[in-house]
Amino acid sequence: MAEVDSGIASGISSRARDLHFRSLVIDTHTDTTQRLLSDDFDLGAAHADGSIDIPRLRAGGVGAIFFAVWMPGTITGAEAVERALKQIEAVHRNAARHPRDLVLARSAQDIVAARAAGRIAVLLAVEGGHMLNHDLGVLRQYADLGVRYMTLTHMRNTDWADASTDEPLHNGLSDFGKDVIREMNWLGMAVDVSHASDKTVADVLATSEAPVFASHSSCYALCARPRNLRDDLISALAAKGGVVQINFHMGFLSQKFRNVEKADAQFEREIDAEVKRRGGGDPGRFMIDADNVVREMVAAGKLPRVDWTEIVDHIDHAVKIAGADHVGLGSDFDGANMPYGMEDASHLPQITDLLLDRGYSEEEIQVILGGNALRFLQNVEAFAKPTFAESMRGKLV
Repeated sequence: MAEVDSGIASGISSRARDLHFRSLVIDTHTDTTQRLLSDDFDLGAAHADGSIDIPRLRAGGVGAIFFAVWMPGTITGAEAVERALKQIEAVHRNAARHPRDLVLARSAQDIVAARAAGRIAVLLAVEGGHMLNHDLGVLRQYADLGVRYMTLTHMRNTDWADASTDEPLHNGLSDFGKDVIREMNWLGMAVDVSHASDKTVADVLATSEAPVFASHSSCYALCARPRNLRDDLISALAAKGGVVQINFHMGFLSQKFRNVEKADAQFEREIDAEVKRRGGGDPGRFMIDADNVVREMVAAGKLPRVDWTEIVDHIDHAVKIAGADHVGLGSDFDGANMPYGMEDASHLPQITDLLLDRGYSEEEIQVILGGNALRFLQNVEAFAKPTFAESMRGKLV
């Protein structure tokens, strides 16, 4: 991949810089898709706000990035499907607008080919099964359009799976939910258990033949938040060949930050209200505006400062539990409050630098940066079954 000179990258050790830019770096979760819906946002231009654009992806050495299709869990049915299809189309359109830098990838092999061509692989994910409209045909449509994984729930339960941040409704997966998992295996689509309840994760592991992963979750042992994974589930994911992709959100990294949230039940509502008071609320800018509010609260002493090095603390813990072959990066860029020093993708080489300082081998760092995610996708694709048309090819007379 062509490298963009970056003051950030040049500030790290020469060994880290060399290692990072010759490694395949895969970020398995970003929410930049909301910005792509606006004709005013040019992915090819360098921006002063947000976390993702092509110049900053290049500066951060990113070789593949997943754009998540997202909407609140309150939007369901046909409307959710319609909105999801519009977001998928926006990702396709933006990849086509920048053919020298980007290519839409539908497989692990496409990621490898994109890297060989010096381009960034763009992949699609659906963040929440509420966008299925209880219809496996919709799931197949998403797969046909290039969606490579689906997060089973978001903040609310779906009508077939329990979320980590909602009251249990199905005791994990319903019978239809288990059919969804089997269909995803059939399609070669990865099952993502980020946002799912512990019982849902356990049901997924018992139902899926293919490995499963958490696309953007951190470690409960370091930050006791329901969205994070407990050690036993990290171990279980690894035992099935899965990976835990560490989330960069302040509130998932820092127990001190989490304690303030727990102590103030109105915390998130206050942030939402302040963003709207300032004229915000556009989904494409909401987290950018919310991040500004959070940083003002940190400056005023209302919230603790969370530094980017805590990302590596979570990597360390996950490696201790599961081994270096089962950990990766799922930043949540443009969808969460980034820690200080990791405001955007251009800062990613710092992770390589700190991992070297902490004694990781170059081989361990390369699999954490992207090798594990690539292998995981390859293994999931190996469980895909041929479509009827493919199975009948050459058999008709």
